[in-house]
Amino acid sequence: MQVKDFLGMNQRSDSLHWELAVNEHIVTPGNFLFGGCGLGAALVALEEAAERPTIWATAQYLSYAPLGSTLDIDVEILVVGGHVTQARAIGRDQDREVLSVTAALGSDRSELEGVWVTPPEVPAPNNCPPRRVPPMVENSIFHNVDTRVAYGRSWEELDGKPGSPNAAIWARIPGHLEPSAATLAIFGDYLTGGVADAVGRHTMGRSLDNTIRMVQAEETEWVLCDMRMHALVNGYAQGIAYLWSEQGTLLATASQSLAVKLWSLDG
Repeated sequence: MQVKDFLGMNQRSDSLHWELAVNEHIVTPGNFLFGGCGLGAALVALEEAAERPTIWATAQYLSYAPLGSTLDIDVEILVVGGHVTQARAIGRDQDREVLSVTAALGSDRSELEGVWVTPPEVPAPNNCPPRRVPPMVENSIFHNVDTRVAYGRSWEELDGKPGSPNAAIWARIPGHLEPSAATLAIFGDYLTGGVADAVGRHTMGRSLDNTIRMVQAEETEWVLCDMRMHALVNGYAQGIAYLWSEQGTLLATASQSLAVKLWSLDG
């Protein structure tokens, strides 16, 4: 299964014009489009239009696309160079702009290479417990992406005591074995849950932005989201996620800023 099929994307006329139906499987518990799915859909459109792979992309979230709406995604190719295409995509719900994505796409060769970070030592996915979520959020993206807790506390274990700013989960879209930039953008947005373990309380995060930086693609069933929160000040948090294959290959990094609020278990 390709990620555009998981998302439910269709071309409107040509590779510059797409639509995304905001259905239950790609929404947040608040019943609006999950930010990572919005960025992922824009990357599908950008890569199809540019005919080049993603190097880097960042999304700014301007509004919400509610459950049942249709997001129109329009691509503009800005500059085409020998190795890099600069482009942007705008997602609109009717006349209302929901997200803006700027990206560089392309590839090149160099005799100089190196990866200077290492993956954490965690159990294999099949040896990790499922990442459970409360019933109130099951009808959302969290019910359609399979996740396992590699390290860190589960929802039930949060006891009000601050914990580690670092946590990790294994994630996969069943049937999707070749993570693309779009797939990794979805997984990267799970960073919004990284605050809860650090503060020891149930929180909800609203993404202000998402950035994905591709390193290399590798076939893998599971992706390890190695999340490291940096700060939470004045209601806003920042952090980064290293995205690793099962073989320990660094696939990409994802970062974001998010608005954080306490989440009432009473809904």
